[in-house]
Amino acid sequence: MVSWELIFRASVFIAEEMGVALRRSAFSPNIRERMDHSCAITDPDGNIVAQAEHIPVHLGSFRVGVRNLLNWLSREGVDLGPGDAVFLNDPYISSTHLNDVMVMEPIYVGDRLVGYVVNKAHHVDVGGPVPGSINPGARTLYEEGLVIPPVRIMVRGELQRDVLNMILSNFKTPETAIGDLTAQLAANRVGVARIKELVERYGIDDVLGAWREGIEYGRKLVLMEVGKWPRGTYDAVDYMELGEELLPIKVSVEVGEEGVKADFTGTHGQVEAPINAVYGVTFSAVSFVIRSLVKGDIPTNEGFYSIINVTAPEGTLVNPRKPAPVSGGNVETTQRIADVVFRALAKALPDRVPAAGSGTMMNVMIGGTLTNGGYWAYYETIGGGTGGRPGKPGVSGVHVNMTNTLNTPIEIAERQYPLLFTGYRIREGSGGDGLYRGGDGIIRSFKVLTRARLSIMAERFRTKPWGLWGGGDGAPGEVMVRRVDGSVIKLPSKASIDLEPGDEVIIETPGGGGYGSRR
Repeated sequence: MVSWELIFRASVFIAEEMGVALRRSAFSPNIRERMDHSCAITDPDGNIVAQAEHIPVHLGSFRVGVRNLLNWLSREGVDLGPGDAVFLNDPYISSTHLNDVMVMEPIYVGDRLVGYVVNKAHHVDVGGPVPGSINPGARTLYEEGLVIPPVRIMVRGELQRDVLNMILSNFKTPETAIGDLTAQLAANRVGVARIKELVERYGIDDVLGAWREGIEYGRKLVLMEVGKWPRGTYDAVDYMELGEELLPIKVSVEVGEEGVKADFTGTHGQVEAPINAVYGVTFSAVSFVIRSLVKGDIPTNEGFYSIINVTAPEGTLVNPRKPAPVSGGNVETTQRIADVVFRALAKALPDRVPAAGSGTMMNVMIGGTLTNGGYWAYYETIGGGTGGRPGKPGVSGVHVNMTNTLNTPIEIAERQYPLLFTGYRIREGSGGDGLYRGGDGIIRSFKVLTRARLSIMAERFRTKPWGLWGGGDGAPGEVMVRRVDGSVIKLPSKASIDLEPGDEVIIETPGGGGYGSRR
């Protein structure tokens, strides 16, 4: 009998291959260059079997999103057959935000369901009033973009063009969107074909048995590691910025025999602003922290996720009720959730937890109309500094916590969009002081060559990335617009503004906090 580990490792490689196929066939620089996508394989019950190591906020959300989708399909009486594919972006089902389009396809061998392949990819624009569809002024979900419920985009291998045309007619850049969507479909087809090859070689029962073994293996490994952590309950609080208000996110983390429980009771209620985080995002952030602190090569599958229990009261920033807007919750509140869980566990694991990193994805959305009447939309997240850590300084100019993307190369951005970059460098001295300094942030600046609308969705403009054990705080973030006439406008962390040709946008991202006192 073949080793279960061989089949299980092959499944992980298949998830990785799906990611490569998606990236190489995507149209948008956001996916092709920045790798803002993730892929996974599940068993017939929706349990995560294997994931490619892509975007942290996507990965943990698959566990919640796939189950939500399967429950929705069951309630609606929808049976997915061979060659069917369903896609959606409703965050209250898919568990991230509207920009993350989720595509899932069943794997059939004969008439037997083996599992599902699924991916998420961040589409630069999914409709709504602002370029990039992350609307800082949104008060409801419907002001962020087109809400797509689960719908079959493929039926028995045939693309449903009427459905596709209806959706694309609501996107500002349909040519890019169709390219990215077909890349997602192609990636899933790769996954289906490879799993079928596994089944042909080893048989259905051996494949499903290997998946069960891999999940149980993951559970045993993570329980063994978490079992070494000090038992107890650890509390922390951190804050989200909304105008002049600071909204608390509170957590109580319990480390026990059966794993880790995170309770967000006491967190601020949901708001009429796009910083609410759906439950899947909250679960994803907590699981990211646990995975970061667990030592060893532990598979990130259902076995790992099963030891994490998250209590997030309904109607709060970390589990809102529909139709609360959530675009910024996925990209910014998720950062703060990770920060506050790290801060709580620093009391249990002082020799393992770093100081706070930049704490923002620094989302930049910009777009407008071209001279030929077409529309363009550009999206970027910009890295910062990581916090100082036990025995080492922080790292400068990298993405932190819940994002794991690359930057868009300047050459690519200038070729594809009416932008001229004027600066891209490390923000020297922005990391917090300490025995081990925090990493420095980034300065990235550009001029627009046509009229455009800029939106910023960011954090840590007022609350600095905190230091640990006597280390200093990192410098806060800042975004300025220098007009052609020389006047300068300083923007808040969440804002939209119209730009004229020649206006320059200057973005300075936060540095990480310092670790330990030098005295």
